[in-house]
Amino acid sequence: MKSYHNELWMDIPCRMEFINITSEVEACVIESNIQEGLCLVNAMHITASVFINDDEPGLHRDYKKWLEELAPHAPLSRYDHNLTGEDNGDAHHKRQIMGREVVVAITEGQLHVGPWEQIFYGEFDGGRRKRVLVKIIGE
Repeated sequence: MKSYHNELWMDIPCRMEFINITSEVEACVIESNIQEGLCLVNAMHITASVFINDDEPGLHRDYKKWLEELAPHAPLSRYDHNLTGEDNGDAHHKRQIMGREVVVAITEGQLHVGPWEQIFYGEFDGGRRKRVLVKIIGE
């Protein structure tokens, strides 16, 4: 069995954003030269997410609105976590809802995804450099 890993780095200037990273993950699959296996894509920050969904702007606006309703950023006093000097209690909750990672099958050297499925990095506490781990195993 072969193994491959890479880290995708990005700077997200705004507090909450969804970035389509499908093409970068596909490039990792090609570089790995693994034809049959599994690809793990993992947010390496506790206030970020990786998820699969449609790349449709209205859906992304709906997600942002829904997440802000479920875990609003303000008032900061809403979260005990913010009493430690942080201001990102909401971002931890948003990450918990959206998930930490995805695993996608690799078949014949390509991501084996359904129609319209794309891989996204979800940022909930932006303003600094962040990374995503891509780990691929297989033959």
